[in-house]
Parts: sequence; C-alpha cells; structure tokens
Amino acid sequence: MSMATWKSCVCTLVIQGSVAQAITSEEKKGNSFTMLLGSSLAVVVAIYVAGNVSDALQYYTGGNLTVTGPKETASIFATYPFPYLSLNNGFLDQVLGTWLLIVGLLAILDRRNKGVPAGLEPVVVGLLVLAIAVSMGGNCGFPINPARDVGPRLFTYFAGWGPEVFSAGDGWWWVPAVAPMVGATLGTATYQLLVALHHPEDLQPAPPEASDLGTPAQRECKL
Repeated sequence: MSMATWKSCVCTLVIQGSVAQAITSEEKKGNSFTMLLGSSLAVVVAIYVAGNVSDALQYYTGGNLTVTGPKETASIFATYPFPYLSLNNGFLDQVLGTWLLIVGLLAILDRRNKGVPAGLEPVVVGLLVLAIAVSMGGNCGFPINPARDVGPRLFTYFAGWGPEVFSAGDGWWWVPAVAPMVGATLGTATYQLLVALHHPEDLQPAPPEASDLGTPAQRECKL
C-alpha cells in the first residue's frame, strides 16, 4: 500500500467514523455538526499523515500525466480507442453495444417474455454486460453508458491531464457521449417493434413475485 493510499484510508476512517457514531447512537453521541466537523478534521489529519508524499501514479508516470504514449494513464479513467479504430467505426461499435444492452434489458424485464427468476435480475444483467464486454470490448472498452465516460473525462481534464483528453483519438470524446444514446433509442424501438408488439393479445404480464413486492411492511406502505 502506498503512502498516498494510506492517507486516503486515514481520511475515510475519520469521516465514516464520525458519521457512524452519530447514526448508531441515534444522535446521542453526535449530530450533523459533529459529522461535518469530523469530515473537516479528517482532511487535516490525512494531510499531516502523508501530506508530502506523492501518489503512486506519479511514480509510474515520472510526474507527467499523459493521454497518449507508452506511459499514458488517462485511460485508467475514461475510454480511448485503439489507433486502428476510426471515429465512424467507433461510433457504430458503441451504437451496436448499447443497442444490445437495451434489447437485453428489455427482454429481461418484460414479464410477458420468459423472464428470469425474481432476485436473479442483477446476475443476468451482469452476464449481459459480460457478453458485450467479451464480444465488443476490444476496440475501446465498451463505454455503453455516457456516465461511464463523461464524468471521468471531465475529472482528468481538471486533475492535470489537460485538454488533450478531448482531442485524443481524433476528438473521440463525443463518441461515448452520443453513441450510447443513439443505441439506446434504436434498441428500445427494435424491441418494441420486433418483440413487444408481437406478444399474444390475451397474454397478460406475469404477476410480480413476493420478493418483487418487498417486505410485508413495505407492501402495507404501498397500499
């Protein structure tokens, strides 16, 4: 564990400890003020612990935060295409990947379809993402959700990697932001036109299972 990681651990320990103490004591041994105070003091303690230690990333890069080249580190956070991938092919790649994601999700959640046993939806969705990853992830890391790329890219821009995060890959940045929205729209339309509209008219959605309704108390609240 690097000293920078240790600094983060110390900071997190103090912050979460102050919050936990207030919540678990029903605010008898803490309150909103002590939580805010604890969060502020956590930063002070962490800086004293390892304020002069650079993070582990600096050792790898030699202090240079680069977007391209053999020692680039920007791809730790956001996605970037391999050199052989053009913008057009990359756009199609992400439209296709997101299209498959949405079609799969709608099939999983459609109660008139075969569906999956209640409680296993997260597992099946994870397997769906895995299928997309192993079949389409080699070109640029399958950023099939704008949130996967836009936020991390903005972080790297402000954290020291600079404007190259937007110019790299022939201006790749807009592809993972726009292509998934196009793919999601096409995926929804495809499922509705080719599957949902073709269910027998007398086929009613399967009733939700008990686990879908929550606990007895939650069911009473819904009523």
